[in-house]
Amino acid sequence: MSSEPPEQETTPRDKALDAAAGALRTFAVLWFGQLVSLIGSGITRFALGVWVYEKTGSATQFTLIAVSVSLPGLLIAPFAGALVDRWDRRKVMLAADLGSGLGTLLIAALYWSDALEIWHIYLVVASGSLLSSFQLPAYMAATTLLVPKRHFSRSSGMIQLGQASASLVAAPIAGALFTVIGLGGIILIDVATFLFAVSTLLFIHVPPPPASKAGKQSRGSLWQEAISGWKFIRLRPGLHGLLLYFAALNLAFSIAFVLVIPLVRSFASVALLGIVMAIQSSGQLTGSLTLTITGGPRRRIRAILICGFLLGVSLIGVGLQPATWSVAISLFLMMFCFAFTSGCSQAIWQSKVPPDIQGRVFAARRLIAQITSPIGFFLAGPLADYVFGPLMVEGGALASTAGRLLGVGPGRGIGLMYLCLAIGAMVSTLWASSRPQIRNLEDELPDTI
Repeated sequence: MSSEPPEQETTPRDKALDAAAGALRTFAVLWFGQLVSLIGSGITRFALGVWVYEKTGSATQFTLIAVSVSLPGLLIAPFAGALVDRWDRRKVMLAADLGSGLGTLLIAALYWSDALEIWHIYLVVASGSLLSSFQLPAYMAATTLLVPKRHFSRSSGMIQLGQASASLVAAPIAGALFTVIGLGGIILIDVATFLFAVSTLLFIHVPPPPASKAGKQSRGSLWQEAISGWKFIRLRPGLHGLLLYFAALNLAFSIAFVLVIPLVRSFASVALLGIVMAIQSSGQLTGSLTLTITGGPRRRIRAILICGFLLGVSLIGVGLQPATWSVAISLFLMMFCFAFTSGCSQAIWQSKVPPDIQGRVFAARRLIAQITSPIGFFLAGPLADYVFGPLMVEGGALASTAGRLLGVGPGRGIGLMYLCLAIGAMVSTLWASSRPQIRNLEDELPDTI
């Protein structure tokens, strides 16, 4: 008589759990490869900015790099998203990473041959922006196919955690390496990170999305499919309202974000500015980490609206008084709330949009939500210098009224701007809270996963 225990039969639940665990491992590999690539790109972007500023001494040419990074990709996003839905998402990410690596290698070759010009950098950075308009929706849509629905908030937190980590470490690493190995050496490191990201993509499998009714109905020419992403959103008032809410938040956030340095420098040293910036970045890191560890709240819309209101509160804290620690704590809260709201929003979109059209829908969403960011970047400087600044100097029109609360002098006009942005964020949140389509979005719009 055998003493060996009988073999236990594998149940469907066990198979499902094994499949989910394997998919999560695949996503972890994909996430880590993209994290390494993000850090490399951040290091190179910082080094290129320093090189351009040292070569030209022009702040305008320096800021044009930021415009080249964001604007071209936004403009072609709907068409890129439609193509992503037609193609294999893994191959799209492979091609985008390889293309970005080749562009970076071209910069290195021009630099070593002493032929690098400013326009070369703008051209390559703009090309990278175009490639990212394919890579980002492919990455997000692939995540939906790899991660079980209950982990969407967690995976969104991980993606934001990667972005926050890259932002936090890229500048110090680049600053340390720039004087040691120069621009050419830094670019080689970036090429190596692209190759690492490509190697991780070679060893993973992203399943094709199942066909949906919405996907079949939207088939047609590239133009029709690009427009169908916007139509899908427009026909769903909850998603449409949520998108407009984030567009308003992004406008306020972009203006606030770009004015941190001139605000803090109006009353603090460069050393204190560095500490404030580090605390600000750690807010985004903490928010993303919290979302990753906890998996996010069950009622995501409620969390979005609460954090959106707290973001407005944090803007008041930034602008109210020229005090280093109150500004630093308020910026920490601002970045924490923004990371948390963005992660919860991403999880909602992943749940409510069929996987086979997520490329075009996410691209349309990115265009509408983020087009306000470059607008904010362009408006921030002139508003601070020519509108709010003169109001808050000695003898200014608001010096005797608002000046009693905020103080007068350098940077106080920016402080007043932060209070106006706070009001805008709070009013936008109250508007979103008053809309039943947004407030009840998770209940009224069925999940497609």
